[in-house]
Amino acid sequence: MENNAAEKTLYDPLRHIRVRATEEEKVRQWFISVLTDSCKVPPSHMKSEVGFRLGDKRLRADILIWDRNAYPLAVVECKKPSVALDAAVLDQAIRYNMVLDVRWIILTNGNSTVVLHRDGDGFAVSDALPRYDSM
Repeated sequence: MENNAAEKTLYDPLRHIRVRATEEEKVRQWFISVLTDSCKVPPSHMKSEVGFRLGDKRLRADILIWDRNAYPLAVVECKKPSVALDAAVLDQAIRYNMVLDVRWIILTNGNSTVVLHRDGDGFAVSDALPRYDSM
């Protein structure tokens, strides 16, 4: 039996490696292309699978976007298409924000995308994905 590893992996342009083509990874790679092509986020200002700590817990953001001064600007949480973008997913992103202090939170499962922007002490839903220059 031949090894079909190439068919079961995707290239992550942010990490510069091939990764397993899980359902969530397919969504992550699709959304990286949306951020690059539609939102004009420079690839040099994005990173996937960013590890950080909240107290003694190790966390990992699917995609983190930095502003031009290298401060966290947006966090993207990707889920596989069968996972609803519910309160639990939002809570996960809000926990990440306790460390990252971003202006934008984006949740996507490939079928739906929810965009939230900082509004005072909280976040409000936005109608569309912003371009990088207006984030």
